[in-house]
Amino acid sequence: MPVRGALEKYLVKPGSKIDLGKIDSDDRDLFDDGGKEESCEAFEKLQDELQLLQKRLYAENKHRVLVVIQAMDTGGKDGCIKHVFSRIDPQGIHVRSFKKPSEEELARDFLWRVHNRVPRNGQLVIFNRSHYEDIIAVKVKKLFPDKVWKQRFRHVVEFERMLVEEGTTIVKIYLHISKDEQKKRLESRLVNPDKHWKFNPDDLKDRALWSKFMETYEDLIEKTSTEHAPWYVIPADRKWYRNLVVARIMVDTLKKLNMEFPSIDWDPSAMTVED
Repeated sequence: MPVRGALEKYLVKPGSKIDLGKIDSDDRDLFDDGGKEESCEAFEKLQDELQLLQKRLYAENKHRVLVVIQAMDTGGKDGCIKHVFSRIDPQGIHVRSFKKPSEEELARDFLWRVHNRVPRNGQLVIFNRSHYEDIIAVKVKKLFPDKVWKQRFRHVVEFERMLVEEGTTIVKIYLHISKDEQKKRLESRLVNPDKHWKFNPDDLKDRALWSKFMETYEDLIEKTSTEHAPWYVIPADRKWYRNLVVARIMVDTLKKLNMEFPSIDWDPSAMTVED
């Protein structure tokens, strides 16, 4: 079936070095049956599989799944979540976003606002941006002294280790787009009035720091891709391929949990529903 092997191909092995400039953001190596139109059938099958697996996750009420999605501005986080997880029962999925910390949050450790949003048993939680923003933004924009973001690498690794040891499965996804693709997407927001609300002038300031962001993401992914919580770098210039690969990774990850619907201790054939 198309897009088999996504878990292996796009995995960043612990201890490995990466150069985002050498990773093809336009890659579609795992789908050789055509393009966007041809991918629809394969994607729908993956959506159906994911829907069933999430039902088992919810019904079994044993496992917890946390999906962390990071990307540059216009990287496709919202679109990826919308399409990949669109068929999942809203009862069992929650999307959490982390914007600029409030005064209350800044008065506490940087993980305080994150910890109470992780999944409980039976839940699938998606972080649309995450605790990693408190490393990336702090480092690139020099919001705090260097010692602050440097020690946070260790903090997030240990935080995630604790979550995994307590029963959470963590999937971390970096949606990798090129600078040229970002330019196209930003320009499309400027020319389309229906997309003006999505354009933030501050995005241009961040774009001017593209090289610094790439260096920071490389450093971050290398330091925090671990055996218990690995990163996947997903080519994201082609939205349809991005969605296929993320769906494949989610299906394969959930299958490894060997989930089952709860068994019953009564005989259905002995039950009668009266008129």
